[in-house]
Amino acid sequence: MSVQTQVGVVAAEAANADEPAAPAIRPPRKRRRASFTMFLCIAPFLVLVFLFSYFPLYGWIYALYDYRPALGLAGSEFVGLQWFELMFNSPAQVAQIGQVLTNTLAMSAIGIATSILPVAFAIFLNEVKAPWFRNTVQTLTTLPNFISWVLVYMIAFSLFSSTGLVNDVLIDSGLITAPVKFLDSGENVWLTMTLWSLWKGLGWGAIIYLAAIAGIDPALYESAKLDGAGRFQIMWHITLPQLMPTFVVLLMLSIANLLNNGMEQFYVFQNAFNREHIEVLDLYVYNIGLTGNSLSMATAVGMLKSLISVVLLFAVNLIAKRTRGASII
Repeated sequence: MSVQTQVGVVAAEAANADEPAAPAIRPPRKRRRASFTMFLCIAPFLVLVFLFSYFPLYGWIYALYDYRPALGLAGSEFVGLQWFELMFNSPAQVAQIGQVLTNTLAMSAIGIATSILPVAFAIFLNEVKAPWFRNTVQTLTTLPNFISWVLVYMIAFSLFSSTGLVNDVLIDSGLITAPVKFLDSGENVWLTMTLWSLWKGLGWGAIIYLAAIAGIDPALYESAKLDGAGRFQIMWHITLPQLMPTFVVLLMLSIANLLNNGMEQFYVFQNAFNREHIEVLDLYVYNIGLTGNSLSMATAVGMLKSLISVVLLFAVNLIAKRTRGASII
């Protein structure tokens, strides 16, 4: 073999050594085993979803009966769509449901309008340079999320009741002569409920945006600084636009859950003075089901709420697909 031939062989071997090796193709049996292993990992979560999300749908059958707990479902009278007709044929029932829907939609709208606050909080918190101060603020603002609404009401009662700290300070300072009814009034109850929700969930809601900020390419910040951009310009032109996809997805999910306000907060804050303006749809279902002794009517209302929420979800998903080119489900 000539010297030129030997050089050519060595060069070919070197070129082949630089090329990445082709991935090994697993036999079909190993691929099936790997897929089955992954399925076993998610199987417990599928079971939980079925037990707590799909199996309870069997309870919708109570909306078709005049259910009497003492008689059981088998001994109760089958009434078909009577409860659904009663919701729309009774003027008093229509007026009450109308007020409940007004409360629900108003509080949901205020919540959606204030959903930009966790974004702003995450952006400004990310700009804090002292790690100890940033971590302290994040911890203090996240802790209220783990406090139950019962304890939140205890705090609110200690501060804002007629004999609470705030009224005592105002009376002692001579600013007022009679206690202000912060909790015993239906006025501004939508705003106060929103403020308590913000206090409880602002830090927790900012976590996902802080994670999204951590995933932004640092080269974008370096390029902006080289171009002479200031801190607020970087926040406005880089950080905020990079967070918009995450914000839009969460916003669309909030719109899909427009009728789902929860009931814990409103249940502990409700009283005879503010019940008309604080009763949202979930609380209304609870009140007529357990305190009103009409489980069938409560089931019918809850069933309609779930169906409307599903329609809203698919509508928002269609809008997302048309506007953003990507769906959320």
